[in-house]
Amino acid sequence: QVQLVESGGGLVQAGGSLRLSCAASGRTFSSYVMGWFRQAPGKELKFVARISGSGGRTVYTDSAKGRFTIFRDNAKATVYLQMNSLKPEDTAVYYCAQGTYDSSVDDWTTDYWGQGTQVTVAS
Repeated sequence: QVQLVESGGGLVQAGGSLRLSCAASGRTFSSYVMGWFRQAPGKELKFVARISGSGGRTVYTDSAKGRFTIFRDNAKATVYLQMNSLKPEDTAVYYCAQGTYDSSVDDWTTDYWGQGTQVTVAS
């Protein structure tokens, strides 16, 4: 049974930083794409970033480029999201997801989700 457990959320001032962690268990971690999504109050769930199983390829949404970094430690079965220069509009519940890459469409399908961690950025 796959489990994804996020941690690291909290309250931070605008311009500050947070590092989210997502510890995975239940299947071979390095075989799967890992990603982060977020959902702001009253808004739809949105993609933030993903990383390949080896860690060699990352993809970011435009709003995350240059401020957020996704990386993984396969030995610890953990994926991270380092968030710098945080803005109030980054306030959301952040979810990690694990999935499978489809090379035919250069995209991925999410299989499992964590429970989410709240990030609040005060202005």
